[in-house]
Amino acid sequence: MVSSRYILLTLGLPALVRGTQYALIKEYAGTNFFDDWDFFGNIDNLTHGDATFVNASQAASDRLAFVNSAGNAIMKVDNTTVVPLNSKRDTVRITSKDLFGVGSVWIADMLHVPFGCSVWPAFWSSAPAWPTGGEIDTFEGVNMVLNAQMALHTDPGCTLVDPTQTSSRVTSTDCSVANQNLGCVVKNPDPNSYGAAFAAAGGGMFVTELASTGISCVVFRANIPSSLQKNSTIVDTSTFGVPVANYPAGGCNIDKFFQPQNLIFDITLCGDFAGNSEIFPQTCSGSCYNDFVIGPPRNYDNAYFEVRSVRVFGTSSAIEVEAVLNTGRNSTGTVGPSGNQTVRRRGTRMHWSVGH
Repeated sequence: MVSSRYILLTLGLPALVRGTQYALIKEYAGTNFFDDWDFFGNIDNLTHGDATFVNASQAASDRLAFVNSAGNAIMKVDNTTVVPLNSKRDTVRITSKDLFGVGSVWIADMLHVPFGCSVWPAFWSSAPAWPTGGEIDTFEGVNMVLNAQMALHTDPGCTLVDPTQTSSRVTSTDCSVANQNLGCVVKNPDPNSYGAAFAAAGGGMFVTELASTGISCVVFRANIPSSLQKNSTIVDTSTFGVPVANYPAGGCNIDKFFQPQNLIFDITLCGDFAGNSEIFPQTCSGSCYNDFVIGPPRNYDNAYFEVRSVRVFGTSSAIEVEAVLNTGRNSTGTVGPSGNQTVRRRGTRMHWSVGH
């Protein structure tokens, strides 16, 4: 694993990174993938899901979070337990200990994402004092839809205006949580962006750029730029082409609405999105909780993330990178209170935006 401290000490060359280039500051990969994440360890009291997010020890003992023989991180829903009525099914939510601010890029290389009726997975980020400080949903899907989506959630005043992006499927332009917390949602037009088709196509690499000029989400499946291959320590986002989703600063002052972000993986079940009475019947039949969550685990063999790595890059000098990597450490170098406040309410999402 690349040490953030090591990068801070060795990025003392101001000319090394300019413009749209970023240098590696953090890597989550291999046998140490889970070392710098916090496990939620509680029921899903954030999005009303019928799920219990297990703690780290239970995740390890029950094989709900582990590194497989290929060196990839697995995060999954319990697919072995018969769950009784009025109980919840175990699953995983992890939050990065570090926070990454404006002037950073995070790249998640995924081979498989969770899917199935009742399943609601996401790879996203959030500031500790949500919704102040913003939320970026890089990847989100639900039930058996074909297309993943991206979104921002913010305080009032942030909108999606004049994006330069490949997707024309914009379902909401008001990012404010005051807008029923719909967020400003952009759907990935690629029918292989979610579910079984995503895995069959070999997965994908999700790139999120958080910059003062705007927030962009790119998904690579083939023709991956050379700067993202062979464990490069420098990336140049100008080589990435037009993003799938783009939120320019013209409609949303990024420096005002976005504070340093924790990265988050989670898989919940039913809840405000997957279990919504308007959403669930679009791709599934029956009752979300009664027919899927409880009883035999017949629906959850595909409800897992398989992640090769998550790599985070930051802008030019050591001083700038230290601002990007805001870990909440105090002057003694220990983790202070802000560094521990990594899990915050995600809010009630009225996601009536998945229809075809």
